[in-house]
Amino acid sequence: MGSVVAVVTDSTSYLPAELAGRHGLTVVPMQIAVGGTVRDEGDVTTGEAARALKDRRPVTTSRPAPERFAGVYRALADAGAAAVVSVHLSAAMSGTAQAARLAAEAAPVPVRVVDTGTIGLGLGFAALSAAAAVLRGAGADEAAEAATRRADRSRSLFYVDTLEHLRRGGRIGAAATLLGSALMVKPLLGIADGRIAPLEKVRTSARALARLEEIAVAEAGDRRVDLGVQHLAAAARAESLAVRLRARIPHVVDVYVGEVGPVIGAHVGPGMLGVVIAPQP
Repeated sequence: MGSVVAVVTDSTSYLPAELAGRHGLTVVPMQIAVGGTVRDEGDVTTGEAARALKDRRPVTTSRPAPERFAGVYRALADAGAAAVVSVHLSAAMSGTAQAARLAAEAAPVPVRVVDTGTIGLGLGFAALSAAAAVLRGAGADEAAEAATRRADRSRSLFYVDTLEHLRRGGRIGAAATLLGSALMVKPLLGIADGRIAPLEKVRTSARALARLEEIAVAEAGDRRVDLGVQHLAAAARAESLAVRLRARIPHVVDVYVGEVGPVIGAHVGPGMLGVVIAPQP
């Protein structure tokens, strides 16, 4: 291994594989069941999950087992790691961080588990910050703090065509207040205190997407930021939004555009469009 500190994250970080590999990140897959068959997230395509959702077939998700994390931590220790920083999605949305903590108790090296309070590229940027800190020579505590700071400073915003998938998946959180008018609005949502929270109720999808762009531009301001645009079955809209945001935000460093995997997809449904604004450290 190139460093004595290893950095682990879970598959809901949705980082491009090449980028994760270049930073030495180990990615532990979440679990997803389509029609009752449980598989690793990487073994189920987003299209397959999207089709199941449209057909109203059951799609459920679950955390990796503690034993899965324990095996990863042992393998990293065997490969030369003296410590591990394990960076994960919000504990308010998933038991993943708790599974990592359980595995850490018996790990052969110290493990720092970071609950980022977010998901998707908000989590991904935090894991990259931990990895970058390690490459600069940081120890486990400093790398964990780098991940926490990046997550705390980042903002995740997203639009969904319907709240139905969030409701069915039990992840709707404070956005449940919108359910009574769900047929009359296109909701804009965000992540606050580790949970999904409503931002605005907008009458049309066109206006909702325009507001998503406006809020993202205002959030970035004049800061140097990394930008993530994520979608589910809405590639053209995502690419178009990324182009507009790059033109309107004065100090964009890196831009990542991609489709979320089936674990998030199962909860947001086709048509989701999200933006992550992650100020540079």
